[in-house]
Amino acid sequence: MTARVLVVDDILANVRLLEAKLAAEYFDVVTAMNGADALEAVQRTKPDIVLLDVMMPGIDGIEVCRRIKANPQTQHIPVVMVTALDQPEDRVRGLEAGADDFLTKPVNDVSLFCRVKSLVRLKMLTDELRTRTGGDPLRLMTNEQITADNRPGNVLVIDNRAAVAERIRTALSGKHDVTIAVEPQQAIEACAQSEGGFELIIVNLDMEGIDALRICSQLKSMEQTRQTPILIIVDPDDHQRLLRALDMGVNDYLIRPIDKQELQARVSTQIRRYRYTEQLRTSVKASIEMAVTDALTGLYNRRYLETHLAHLIEHAVNRGKPLSVLTLDVDFFKSVNDTYGHDAGDRVLQELSGRIRSSIRNIDLACRTGGEEFVVVLPGTDLQTAERVGERIRKTVAGKPFNAAPECHLTITVSLGISALTTVEEGVDDLLKRADQALYRAKREGRNRVILSAA
Repeated sequence: MTARVLVVDDILANVRLLEAKLAAEYFDVVTAMNGADALEAVQRTKPDIVLLDVMMPGIDGIEVCRRIKANPQTQHIPVVMVTALDQPEDRVRGLEAGADDFLTKPVNDVSLFCRVKSLVRLKMLTDELRTRTGGDPLRLMTNEQITADNRPGNVLVIDNRAAVAERIRTALSGKHDVTIAVEPQQAIEACAQSEGGFELIIVNLDMEGIDALRICSQLKSMEQTRQTPILIIVDPDDHQRLLRALDMGVNDYLIRPIDKQELQARVSTQIRRYRYTEQLRTSVKASIEMAVTDALTGLYNRRYLETHLAHLIEHAVNRGKPLSVLTLDVDFFKSVNDTYGHDAGDRVLQELSGRIRSSIRNIDLACRTGGEEFVVVLPGTDLQTAERVGERIRKTVAGKPFNAAPECHLTITVSLGISALTTVEEGVDDLLKRADQALYRAKREGRNRVILSAA
């Protein structure tokens, strides 16, 4: 894993030590010796992560972190506070400033690389998601929204030692909702039944008679928990299993004996990070849907039709299967808008879209291509069968008045043209053109009818 790390400390020996450790793992290391230089380096070098000392003259680490997280251009960069102070209030101040994690001096190598690699993976994910959503973090979620989200988290604790699990529940009481599972099958059932989904899973690696690493592997393999962060509790000398757990994707760990303040801080950090990435995923999904669907009707748009129809034609040709296209236009739609207003016209189009969906199969492709014009692609369907589908749509539309407005029930009809794939050379434009020509004939011959194209 390669990434650029900014190391900030006012003591040169500390800077050089961290620089040497990170460079040995092939990280690109940038350094700064004070807060002002750190802020300049963030803007100039665009690091993937910042390791930031708390106690510095002038602008201290807390203020540097606050400024990084307040800037829309840099707020997505992970910040790890590095401090010799192990007081709970320092951790709280760092987290309130927006810090993503913290390390205590002297920095343990395992802790260092665990935190850095985990946050760099997150950074790479968020960079990709931000790129897909246009790269504007303000469109997704501001740092103020992230840090102000103090809703209780939904935490699952997997531990067959009741006393240990209860101590964790007590430590998190009032801050998060905790569910305890005492054996693997119970944990899997809890994940499947959790309505909102768990936002963090805590696994005790030292359970009696249970291979906890296998549980972690299963959780990372399950669809319901693949993205859910896992925090493990491990003995101080159990380095081998700790490293194996980190390699399989475990997000964080706590060394026994568990410090209550560190438990609370790490749980809150993981939940906050999970919510942020989920928000990004939701934004990406919404952006993709907006790119391929029509906002008014929820059907696919013309862009998606042209791209996907080309693939469907290729598939039909390669498999020797039929394929038909149906074009549809609302009769006298302009008079609906002129007489009853565009809101009424929009409601007609929305209801029409629902009637089209109810008349076709799940594998059929329904699109709104503009105004009152629609296209339905029917894979595996010959011309005669497509004609029956068209008649079914026509009757479904004409058979029941549309609720265009309160106390306004309109009889709506549609004209349809149908074409079928005839040669292996035929493309998207040819197929749609012949369907449109059949549609124009339906209009000329009196509307409210289905016309088949000539081969």
